Amino acid sequence: MHFDDRLGTVLRLRADGKAVQRIQFRQLLDLLGTSPAEARGRSLDAAYDRLIELAAAIPAAERAAMVGDPGLRLRSPRLVAALAMGEPQLAAATLRRAELSDEQWLDLVPALPPAARVHLRDRRGLSLAVTNLLARLGVNDRGLPPVAAVANAPQTAARATTGPGADVLPPLPDSADNAGIGAIVRRIEAYRKAKQVVEPALPGDSPRLPLGEEHVLHVPAEVRAFDFATNAEGRIAWADPGAAPMVTGLRLGGEQARGNGIDIALRRHQPLHDSAITLDGAPAIAGDWRLDAAPWFDPLSGRYLGHRGRMRRLAQGAAPTPSPIAANPPVRDSEADRIRQMLHELRTPVNAIQVGAEIIQQQLYGPTPHEYRALAAGIAGDAARMLSAFEELERLARLDSRAMELDEGESDLVAVVSATIAQLADHTRQRGSGFALRIDDHPMAVGLAQIEVERVVWRLLATLAGVSAPGEVLKARLRRRHGMVRLDLGLPATLAAREGDALFHAAAGSIPQVISAGVFGVGFALRLARAEAEAAGGKLDRKAERLRLSLPGLTREGANHTQARVGG
Repeated sequence: MHFDDRLGTVLRLRADGKAVQRIQFRQLLDLLGTSPAEARGRSLDAAYDRLIELAAAIPAAERAAMVGDPGLRLRSPRLVAALAMGEPQLAAATLRRAELSDEQWLDLVPALPPAARVHLRDRRGLSLAVTNLLARLGVNDRGLPPVAAVANAPQTAARATTGPGADVLPPLPDSADNAGIGAIVRRIEAYRKAKQVVEPALPGDSPRLPLGEEHVLHVPAEVRAFDFATNAEGRIAWADPGAAPMVTGLRLGGEQARGNGIDIALRRHQPLHDSAITLDGAPAIAGDWRLDAAPWFDPLSGRYLGHRGRMRRLAQGAAPTPSPIAANPPVRDSEADRIRQMLHELRTPVNAIQVGAEIIQQQLYGPTPHEYRALAAGIAGDAARMLSAFEELERLARLDSRAMELDEGESDLVAVVSATIAQLADHTRQRGSGFALRIDDHPMAVGLAQIEVERVVWRLLATLAGVSAPGEVLKARLRRRHGMVRLDLGLPATLAAREGDALFHAAAGSIPQVISAGVFGVGFALRLARAEAEAAGGKLDRKAERLRLSLPGLTREGANHTQARVGG
């Protein structure tokens, strides 16, 4: 495997003197000129930034001479476009030397400034498609004749017709004043007076450039639907040809939208579905619309680029339905929704940091010093803890907003509690603490999946064990009451001293923990356990000196059931 680091080597060179600056500029031209058209990356962007810095220090004539060197290969459309935006002599040299395919020329030419396109009219070897495109853009070989030709032109070259469409300048009487620039100016003035009308124009029509859009010149009296794409600012940058002249540049949201739902979705890069929007402008687009759009991102950098979607009018006689975003903004814009959106945006960079740290720690790209591997292992561990914290926050937000339900199933609460106490015993035994479990019945089935029961039980037992003092043994009791399975847990002295439900609101770090059931402290862990219990149809309450977890129990097999078929 070969790794091309020539660009990085050139960028590491310090361009202190004028000679070094010229050398580096030429090296960057060589490397960037042969880079693939689809190449992207930080080093490539840094190379273009350095090219701009060096261009400010090198005269345009010298840069044009470097670009015009026959040994230079200009095969990158990005480099050709960057150089063509420069001084006229640099643009001329670039467009004469560029070696692009027909498809690349067709993409590049419309984006070039008009002053730069002119340099292509004398170039030979361009395909017919590119030549036709230049002609449609007004780049051709027609221009005013040289002064000498005007002065010596035979007077018999009078134009044959004087009606519209003639393009031969009228002759002037022989005179000593007909030579030089003055003669050219007088011929132009006479041409303008003689050619009154270029071509008839239909009333109310605006003139259009002949850009090969004959198939879209007909605009319907009323547009019923069109596709569009916005930029990162929410302005329409592209639309279907029939609607593009009327909607390009229009900003979605703001006064155009009903409410702030569209603004919120654009700002948060969220999808839009059946959102109401009112457009003002030409009669063909004015009125009420429904909007569906989704965000799109750069596949290499992940940067938000805008929204892509479709606008459509309601069918005749259809009653407008309220936009899910604008109709109920308190639900969409709730505290839980904002937290979930924030966590989604934070999780992506943390994931990237974790992956990068693991690559270094595991030496996937080559040997790494042990010191760096140790640092990377620490970073990966911190990232994993952050992701775990994000998961807990999102879980609580979804449970509180009723956007999440726990998985159903069948689990034995006695088995889960016993296994969790045994797991914690490796730590509590050394401190003389732990749990004294009393079981009134066995088994005690609950209607939750095993993983859900394990989560809530671990959260409770690990939190209480973590704040227990050495030698403090907590009582635990499992029993059935009124169709519910109850787990009563004695509170450690640290938590029992807090009044009422204050222990559910303890801030992170306010209560020392030897064992941590979460990164946000005791209060958060208990609130999450309470939300999980409520989502399962139960509850978690404080009863004086103990906590009581109640979960809906399942009827024991064979209790008051008959296995015989009834009837017959």
